[in-house]
Amino acid sequence: MIAPRRYLPSVSALLAFEACARLGSATQAATELSLTQSAISRQIKTLEEQLGVELMARQGRQLVLTQVGQDYVREVREVLGRLAQASINARTDRQSGVLTLAILPAFGMHWLAPRLSGFSAAHPEVTVNLSTRLRPFSLGPSPFDAAIHFGHEDWPGVHYMPLLPEIVVPVCAPDLHGAPFDDPAAMLAHPLLHLETRPRAWARWLEAVGHADAPPHGMMFDQFATMAQAAMHGLGIALLPTFVADPYLKSGQLKLASDKTNESIGSYFLVWPDDRPAPRALRAFCEWLETQAKSVQ
Repeated sequence: MIAPRRYLPSVSALLAFEACARLGSATQAATELSLTQSAISRQIKTLEEQLGVELMARQGRQLVLTQVGQDYVREVREVLGRLAQASINARTDRQSGVLTLAILPAFGMHWLAPRLSGFSAAHPEVTVNLSTRLRPFSLGPSPFDAAIHFGHEDWPGVHYMPLLPEIVVPVCAPDLHGAPFDDPAAMLAHPLLHLETRPRAWARWLEAVGHADAPPHGMMFDQFATMAQAAMHGLGIALLPTFVADPYLKSGQLKLASDKTNESIGSYFLVWPDDRPAPRALRAFCEWLETQAKSVQ
C-alpha cells in the first residue's frame, strides 16, 4: 500500500531539494533546473512544511544540510534515480530485449564475452550492453539490470546465481629459467606480482601447496589484465584465475611457473535486484548462463 499523500512530496520539490543539497546554492540549483531562485526556495520551504522538519540552513551565502537533511537527501537520490530508471525502462520497453550488465573486467573479457555469441544466437531479440565495475554498488538506482559479483553472498538486496569458483595458477614469462618449478618454494626467489583485491592470494596459495613461507612484497595491480601483461614482460610471477591464464598459455605468451592450482577466496555470481520482477531478457539470460556455468564445472 502506498503511503498517505501527505507523506508524498512532489517530484519538483524533491528535485529542487536534491539540487540545492548537491550545489549548496538555490541560485545554482535554479540555473540547473531552469527555474527562478525564488521558485527553488518556495519548493524547499513547502517540502520542509510538509515534513515538519528543517532540511537546510543558511551559512553565509551557502545552503547547508541539517543532520535530518543529510539523511533525507540520500534516500531522495536513490528514489529519484530509481524513478528515472523506471521511466527509461518504460519508454524503451524492457520487454523488447535490452539487458544492461555490470561486469568484472577479467571475468567479462575472458569468460563471459567469448560465450556471448551463443546467447545472441539463441536470443537475437535481446541486446546485451556491458559496462565494467570493480566493486559492488547500489543496483537500485543504477542503470543495470544485473551484475557479475566476485566474493560471497554478501551483497544486500539481490538475488544470487552461483557461476563458478575462482581457481588460480601461477604463470610467468616463457623465458623464465627453471619454470615450471618442481618445488613451489623456488618461486620465492623471483618477484611475485600481487592484486589489490587479493592481498593474501600468494600466502594462501603457498599454504595450500605445503609452504608456510611468507611471500615477498612485489608490484601491485588493480586488474588481472595488467598483471598478466607485466608477467609476460618478465616483471615477475603472477597468480591468475585459470580462465584468464588459459588464453595466454595456449598462445605461448605465458607459461606455468607451477602446475599446482588452488581455489581462491570466493566465487563468481550473477546478481540482480530482489525488490522487483526480473525482466524477460534477464530471465532468458539467467537460464542461458546457468547452462554455461554447469558446462565448465
